[in-house]
Amino acid sequence: MRDTVRSWWARAALAVIALAMTPAAAFSAEDEEFDPSLEFQLDPYVGMDFGWIDLSINKAVVYLLVSTFIICVGSVWVVRGGLKMRPTKAQNFVEVIYEFSERQIAEQSLPQKSFKTWFPYVTALFLFIGVNNIISFIPFPVSHEVGAFPGGLPDLGLYAATANINVTLALAAVTFVATHVVGVRAHGAVGYVKTWIPEAPRPIQPLIFVIEVLSQLLRLVSLSVRLFANLLAGHLLIIMMAGFVVLLGGFAGIVALPFAVFFYVFEWVLIAGLQAFIFALLSGIYIGYAAQSPH
Repeated sequence: MRDTVRSWWARAALAVIALAMTPAAAFSAEDEEFDPSLEFQLDPYVGMDFGWIDLSINKAVVYLLVSTFIICVGSVWVVRGGLKMRPTKAQNFVEVIYEFSERQIAEQSLPQKSFKTWFPYVTALFLFIGVNNIISFIPFPVSHEVGAFPGGLPDLGLYAATANINVTLALAAVTFVATHVVGVRAHGAVGYVKTWIPEAPRPIQPLIFVIEVLSQLLRLVSLSVRLFANLLAGHLLIIMMAGFVVLLGGFAGIVALPFAVFFYVFEWVLIAGLQAFIFALLSGIYIGYAAQSPH
């Protein structure tokens, strides 16, 4: 890498954004080609490949476990501390999330008869995806390259479990199955299928039915791909902008620094929560629509 990259200002820039945005190893090797996509490869930490199923522990699994731990421990900690009439800051925070999930997600998407049953599900979706998205912008030692940390730990890097299509597809599949289970329970198997055929002239009803079947299948695709694509694109953009700060060098690198910080804050503050909200809201809409009377 050129001498200008190793100058004092480049090290200062890395101190601001590299630790929070991109692995230090991406800029450490001489004349190494910078490839942001390498940060999304999943090398197993603990191999458990049984041929027909791979249960290896990789960084996607680690992030999922960390987010689950945060939600479970945080919830238990608040409840075990006792709910007070004059709530603590932690209780206030939990109550805000609860009220938002109830009023802005569940009440806007679920019918009254399905509210009590499916409110916990859409809230859990919102929390799980939201926490996964938020922690994906915090640097952990999960880079694809081993750095200078003791014990041969990887360099700091960013990764989003929700930027893995397998994760988002699994979440979408749960909503997909739940939707049709609710529909069959509410109308019976035949009655539920009949709800897919609106009142229309008989000659075009078969065509409408085919379109409806396709739309049901495309819900699975749209839910999973929307979340996956937004998080993947956001992380790639952040990593590339951080790379530009260092690789441009000189005054151009300093000018590029605010843009890198802007994209980082924009993705963390807006996109992380927004995508969790959209996924949970659409899941509630699909389930609520299936539970209602034939349309």
